[in-house]
Amino acid sequence: MTDQTPAVATYDGPRRILSGIQASGALHLGNYLGALKRFVELQDQGAPVYVFVADMHAITVWQDPAKLTAQTREIAAAYLASGLDPEKATIFPQSAVRAHAELAWIFNCVARLGWLDRMTQFKEKSGKHKERSSVGLYTYPVLQAADILLYKATEVPVGEDQKQHLELTRDIAAKFNNDFGVPGFFPVPEPIIQGPATRVMSLRDGAAKMSKSDPSDNSRINLTDDADTIASKIKKAKTDPEPLPETLDGLNERPEAKNLVAIYAALAGLTREQVIAQFGGQGFGAFKPALADLAVSSLAPVTAEMRRLMDDPAEIDRVLKAGAERAAEVADPVVDEVKKIVGFWRA
Repeated sequence: MTDQTPAVATYDGPRRILSGIQASGALHLGNYLGALKRFVELQDQGAPVYVFVADMHAITVWQDPAKLTAQTREIAAAYLASGLDPEKATIFPQSAVRAHAELAWIFNCVARLGWLDRMTQFKEKSGKHKERSSVGLYTYPVLQAADILLYKATEVPVGEDQKQHLELTRDIAAKFNNDFGVPGFFPVPEPIIQGPATRVMSLRDGAAKMSKSDPSDNSRINLTDDADTIASKIKKAKTDPEPLPETLDGLNERPEAKNLVAIYAALAGLTREQVIAQFGGQGFGAFKPALADLAVSSLAPVTAEMRRLMDDPAEIDRVLKAGAERAAEVADPVVDEVKKIVGFWRA
């Protein structure tokens, strides 16, 4: 992809932050540390924050229609339980704002096949059966670009695995601006990748990302797990026989130990160096119980609030409806202006 950075200087609109999570299953510790906690921190930094439930992205692979609505509510409940304030952050379902689909089609005609062919996540998700994958799975990075640019977001919290998709968004923004002679119409958004646990790994395999699709439930800590389950999963987490090292460099060839230290640091609000200073030289027989206690105390309030909200779906629906209306107030004028720029007929 080409370097489109010079276009950044021509955008003089307000700072905005946007991100979202797919409505495709239960959330886990990796989502909490890598996304939810960061969303909460960002809502108090003075810029408008838009956080959506990506139900349109979810259906790029088969979803049970009877469960999709419930999954959407569960993601919204996790947002709220983690501390997102609907008065500060706009929380909404992606599909409730029609402009997402409209802008995605226009961007499908701006993006190039060669760009999408380089997207590694499609190759990973489609595997050896690429021809059986949905077109949506192939083009969903373009929809992701529409999600971001529809709100003219200038910053996007992402994990390392999504950085390539944000690069595509940057290219689409710059190409649209250039092709239609509207320099600075869309910003070229910057990624926000920070914190000690931006990529939380499986408790069973330090080389694999923690995932809700992993067949082993012991590979992850779900946000709906109770205290005993959390403690048990951490106790069973894969480690090696050596004690924790005295320096951070000592974790380089020890992926499972590195992962647990990163989790502790993220939950405690410490650096990994501080965790090593506290536990270096100690065995996992001492470290795992401390990590279990910390995880339980950190997640128990979130789990309790999620359960309360899930028992009152009307409260969740009120938040989502109000958020969708607020989001549409920003999104609809942007897509209307895009249609005008493209040359679509207007009455």
